[in-house]
Amino acid sequence: MTTLAFEHKNVARVRQTIQGFGMDTITLAGPLGAKLDAIQQAGFSQVMLKANDFVGHPQGFKAGVAEFKSSGLRGTGFQVLRDFEGLSGDLHAYKVDIAKSMLDMCSALGCDVLLACSSTSVHASSDRDHIASDLRKLAILAIPYGIKIAYEALSWGRTINEFSDAWDVISRADCPNLGIGLDSFHIFASKTQLEELNFLAPHKIFLVQLADFLWQEAPTFEDRRTTARTFRVFPGEGVHSPDLKALVLKLEDLGYGGDYSFEVFNDDYQQMALETVAQRGQRSAIWLADEVLRRNVPSLKEMRLR
Repeated sequence: MTTLAFEHKNVARVRQTIQGFGMDTITLAGPLGAKLDAIQQAGFSQVMLKANDFVGHPQGFKAGVAEFKSSGLRGTGFQVLRDFEGLSGDLHAYKVDIAKSMLDMCSALGCDVLLACSSTSVHASSDRDHIASDLRKLAILAIPYGIKIAYEALSWGRTINEFSDAWDVISRADCPNLGIGLDSFHIFASKTQLEELNFLAPHKIFLVQLADFLWQEAPTFEDRRTTARTFRVFPGEGVHSPDLKALVLKLEDLGYGGDYSFEVFNDDYQQMALETVAQRGQRSAIWLADEVLRRNVPSLKEMRLR
């Protein structure tokens, strides 16, 4: 076997192994095209997209859309709508208008999931029925686009700061295209028990984002916010590897069959070569696929046939 043939075989194996895993453009520095190329070259077939990559594109939004579509990558989802729910009057009307713009962009990119994070606004109501009503409105706005809304609990959210809280208001809203987005960082930072996952309907888990961090505790909202936005690391690189393994296995046992995206905000990674960071993501995906999910372990039937 020639070296080139071996390399091609290895790349094909990596791509097959990490199917179902994707990276987030927010992890990488640089222009959109370079980010997409690094992610694709690392063997990923999908990418979580953020609005800033497109509205800040040098040639404009439409050029950014064309660049993404020519990359061959699938959009895991589009982010992020913030502080939408619980508002009234002019503030509510303003956020509805913002949501419509986000849905337009999400649709133009061909993404079928829009991520919405729980509100941190001091102007937002803490009434859960009010929150549920607003989320229902958002989901209804998304129906003509064929878009699902993944509602995620920020661990510093004003009222909704654990996924169990998010599930409560999602259940109250009772809309088929409104589901939950799970983020391992927020789960570990808020110390939500994984047993709470048993109450979720697997088909309403629309997105799972994975990341770790390098210390055990993030006790205050400010600690969580600072760590989340500047010093996450890839799964397998931090101190919560056993927790991440338990989380992923729990989701698989529940019947979750959707995507896993690496949402890794890290100031150090923003100063590193794109290829280096993407390769770290690749190693993380291989760790999860091979050592956690055991996707490449032969079954008993296969071993008998051999």
